[in-house]
Amino acid sequence: MTASLSRVQLRVRGYHLDGYGHVNNARYLEFMEEGRWDFFDQYPEMIQTLHKAGRAFVVVNLNIDYLAAARHGDDLEILTGIVHLGERSGLCHHRIIRNDGTLIAQADLTFVLLEQKANKAAAIAGDVRETLSALTVTKEAFIL
Repeated sequence: MTASLSRVQLRVRGYHLDGYGHVNNARYLEFMEEGRWDFFDQYPEMIQTLHKAGRAFVVVNLNIDYLAAARHGDDLEILTGIVHLGERSGLCHHRIIRNDGTLIAQADLTFVLLEQKANKAAAIAGDVRETLSALTVTKEAFIL
């Protein structure tokens, strides 16, 4: 596994499908969320640093490209990682790849760190920035 890149395996089930027999577009969002939770599980120090700073990871935008249809029984791999940190927001990238190597979907997710007491976006600075920076990869890390 590439450092700072989460990889989750998932098999497409019947309940993932729409009336056309392929994965419903909304299910891809769930697949990517599974990838983010796995990322959080793999890097508990990140979550501990956020909690200590009173920050919460909040999704504010998601841009997804659907590139090929996934169907019942397909084995998919969801790759997730942080690819950019700005002053007040960051970018998480996702790729969903079928086991034959076909890129099914990819997305860029913008997040902010919510200052929980003030309920507003906080600057990405100090220990939080240091921790997130150490986990940041380039999009090239997603190419198998």
